Amino acid sequence: MSMDWNLPAGLLAGKYWDWLLSGWYVTIGSSVCVIVLASLLGLPFALARSNGHWLVRSVAALYLSVFRNTPLLVQLFFWYFAVPSLLPEHWMQALNQHHSLTEDSLLRFVPTFEVIAAITGLVLYSTAYVGEEIRAGLRSIPSGQWQAARSLGMTQWQALRHIVLPQALRNVISPLFGQYMNIVKNTSLGMAIGLMELSYRTRQVEAETFQSFQAYAIATLLYIVLIVLLQWLGHRLQAVQPGRPA
Repeated sequence: MSMDWNLPAGLLAGKYWDWLLSGWYVTIGSSVCVIVLASLLGLPFALARSNGHWLVRSVAALYLSVFRNTPLLVQLFFWYFAVPSLLPEHWMQALNQHHSLTEDSLLRFVPTFEVIAAITGLVLYSTAYVGEEIRAGLRSIPSGQWQAARSLGMTQWQALRHIVLPQALRNVISPLFGQYMNIVKNTSLGMAIGLMELSYRTRQVEAETFQSFQAYAIATLLYIVLIVLLQWLGHRLQAVQPGRPA
């Protein structure tokens, strides 16, 4: 819904602010989805990398090699251009058509293929980085912690959940949030496959108004707001760790 903006001459017109803010909301939503999913997938990936069985470690190492050693943009192109050729045609038609909010169909809850491809590519790429940070945290915990938990009758999963993992995550809060900041910035590459996030909308505004400085200055500030909020949240989480002043 468009807002009625009364802005001085020389600034962007109201509808262009709506475009930028709508793109910002897509950036926020995409970033949150990727952060949550990459964090959830990062733990089993970290455990696989630390597993004693050579086959499990090898599969995890192959995953790491593929996703960390190929450009993210190429991966997004793969999910957007290559994968559709493997899907049934009626699936692609359903994903690519616009679904009205009043449409009496479950399809109205299905995101567009651009969103699915961008989120998938970003999650798989980010999981490799987030998982490595979690693995570093797990390796920082002395083996005596595992042994003490097992001596108390805990299973390996209970020891991980209640003893090891909380300490490991506290040790890697700063690098984890560094990866989350990278995720926010990486969402801008979704522009290349049609994800209507902040960079996409900024390019639209610049192309229609030719007010490059205003458009990109506002977009830069909106990105900075997100990064600063993540920095603040990371610092707050570190401050409430046991033994540190709140």
